Amino acid sequence: MTTTPATPTSPTTSVSPTAPARVDAPTRREQILKEAARLFAERGFHGVGVDEIGAAVGISGPGLYRHFPGKDAMLAELLVGISARLLSGGQLRVAEAGGDPGVLLGSLIDGHIDFALDDRPLITLHDRELDRLKDEDRKRVRQLQRQYVELWVAVVRELYPDAGESEARTAVHAVFGLLNSTPHLAALGRRPMEDLLRKLAHGAFGALAG
Repeated sequence: MTTTPATPTSPTTSVSPTAPARVDAPTRREQILKEAARLFAERGFHGVGVDEIGAAVGISGPGLYRHFPGKDAMLAELLVGISARLLSGGQLRVAEAGGDPGVLLGSLIDGHIDFALDDRPLITLHDRELDRLKDEDRKRVRQLQRQYVELWVAVVRELYPDAGESEARTAVHAVFGLLNSTPHLAALGRRPMEDLLRKLAHGAFGALAG
């Protein structure tokens, strides 16, 4: 999903021999992006001012300009960033699966479910605001997304060799649509929602066996 905005980093884990592992607190930049995503998703990009984003993280609106040149830069970093994280996460799962397509597909599904449940505002932002990005950023999002799709198509075709490429690709996009519907679903609780989405995704791909 030129010059690519910096990708938001994930909290890091610090370990010492005498202390339990801990997760570092989010940086101020990460806090700003999280609140910007929430507010943009709730009220739309043009319905949110810089001062409101600043107030949500406890700094003045003008103070945000020490971190981002403006709202456009926040939106670009959010959408390019999540596309890059999905791809890098998928590539890591490919490496960890050890060549087992069944393990890999299950891992990809679980990873996308985590995204769909934890980053719902970003799904809403992508649906509503992608066209607001500059051409170079929008092209970058699309490029990253295509690479992510190809990871899925490759493993689906390996698991279901009788399915044609078009059929496998259609199934992948259909499962994405299913999993990315979480902003519109009633809350069932985290674990029941995970279990249901997992069953639905595996069932959808299982239809290719017929």
